[in-house]
Amino acid sequence: MRVEVPSISSRIVPLLHAAMGKALLKEDIDADLGVRRSERADYQANGIFTLAKSLQANPRKLAEQVANCVSTNGLLSSCKVSGNGFLNLTVFDDAIIKTVAARLDAPALGVASNQAGITTVVDYSQPNIAKEMHVGHLRSTIIGDALVRIFKFLGAPVIRQNHLGDWGTQFGMLIQYMKESRVGARRRASDDESDPMPLIQLNELYRAARETFDSDPDFADRARQRVVALQSGDLVTLDRWREIVSESKSYFNEIYRRLGVLLTDADAVGESFYNPYLSDIVRELEERKIAVESGGALCVFNQDVRGPDGPTPLIVRKKDGGFGYATTDLAAIRYRVRELGARRILYVVDARQALHFKMVFETAKKAGWLPENVTAVHVMHGTILGADGKPFKTRAGSSVRLLELLDQAVEKARRTILEKNPDLEPGDLEELAGQVGIGAVKYAELATGRSKDYTFDVNRMVSLMGNTGVYLQYAHVRSRSILRKLSPPAVEQARPQIGVPLEPAERKLGLLLDDFASTLVDVANSLEPHRLCNYLYELAQAFTEFYQSCPVLHTQSVKVRDNRILLCLLTDGTLRQGLTRLRLRPTRCRHSFCFGYRPEGLRLSVGSR
Repeated sequence: MRVEVPSISSRIVPLLHAAMGKALLKEDIDADLGVRRSERADYQANGIFTLAKSLQANPRKLAEQVANCVSTNGLLSSCKVSGNGFLNLTVFDDAIIKTVAARLDAPALGVASNQAGITTVVDYSQPNIAKEMHVGHLRSTIIGDALVRIFKFLGAPVIRQNHLGDWGTQFGMLIQYMKESRVGARRRASDDESDPMPLIQLNELYRAARETFDSDPDFADRARQRVVALQSGDLVTLDRWREIVSESKSYFNEIYRRLGVLLTDADAVGESFYNPYLSDIVRELEERKIAVESGGALCVFNQDVRGPDGPTPLIVRKKDGGFGYATTDLAAIRYRVRELGARRILYVVDARQALHFKMVFETAKKAGWLPENVTAVHVMHGTILGADGKPFKTRAGSSVRLLELLDQAVEKARRTILEKNPDLEPGDLEELAGQVGIGAVKYAELATGRSKDYTFDVNRMVSLMGNTGVYLQYAHVRSRSILRKLSPPAVEQARPQIGVPLEPAERKLGLLLDDFASTLVDVANSLEPHRLCNYLYELAQAFTEFYQSCPVLHTQSVKVRDNRILLCLLTDGTLRQGLTRLRLRPTRCRHSFCFGYRPEGLRLSVGSR
């Protein structure tokens, strides 16, 4: 059962509202007071300036009146006017340490389930069957998975959807080529169903099939006939198609395992799933005159989406009677709302698809498939760049295979670790290199604003310095290391010590720990995981400053030590929860560079939260 621990900032707001009511001799003052963290004090309230304008009052005088009426209520030690109507607010030390203790005692660190009841469908990763995943799939996969974990932590029922490209002309082309090619014949003669064709071979066959399709009109006709056979349920064609799909999924799952993401076969819903619904989608659009014929195709025109020659059409049925991606996406929206009960649908897809999704969403709204109480959002992301500042490509100009990129990061981590620990056991080395290398890639992805492009730089990613996943892992294990060196009774019996002054570094850390819940809510509202990364980096820096200036192990005062133990415990729990939301795992290696620890001998109650 979740128990919310109100943040200090949320408790300040009603005190200021009450003071404002006294100052203005009014009740129920509902103004945004703009309470924010500040470098000048613990918090600053800057909303009085805007309120004074609406009241045609002098903002500084109004601020002075409010400050004189503020009740401390055991929370605020001072409220001072600054500038032209700003309030600088300082919190009692006792309020900080009490809040730290309350979060430690509450499940999930006192973070409320404020997304409960909002069924959220997250559509992410979206690789194509019979093709290897490339660098372009990394951003969607990692961003989408982080959003899934954050929404789940905030209590939302989340449904993962991996919209696989598993239907269409390309499969008739590939299956026909496999039937006719010597490569395919050799496979059928020498292999059995227990030894499926590796995806890399399927990928090569796909390329060859595409070249043949584009250069040989007779083969193209036979491939189109194979598409008809596939869509008509021809058993031989369907069996080969299922084999291709199965092998592709096995390959995808291996990458998802390496990345540590949640996607499984149960989340894979290919385009083929929606094929039975497409005719009905088009019929309904046509009957309601939302779609009209244009140049032999059936199209939906949105007046606010215009090109040089007029409104840009969304084609829902092509000239040849076939259906495209738009029709499938419309069927997916209708299914997710009606059958899955979605109240929020997130599409984590490249920014270049912005126009497509805008037209799809508008069409779905016109048809009533996307009602007002359901939100659909294109969570667009940028591109991964190479050292030349251009989209990351191989020398031949093709997209970089995702497995190659991950292997590159793991190998860099392996070399770096060996330089510092040449005697590391092979098993420890491989485990650590995988955790650090993959974690570094994921964090570099998430720490970048999703709409921005970023450069893939392995050297920077595995660095222990700066805003990197490695640095956060180090900070987390440092907190555990301090606690491990204490006696278990000292940790278990630590209680908040009231009346003990806090050092500046203790105050800074305690106030920052209180911001975890609001940071998660901010990410849920903005759909920007990098805001959580920035918070965790700032927290790691504050913890480093804390343990360098505020000894925990060697302090002479038991009361001071108790408060510092609580700060270490909450830092440990907050970093662990934050890293878990980003799916960065702390390492367990015993060597110093590995920033690992041995958990035996110390069982912290916060570990279950």
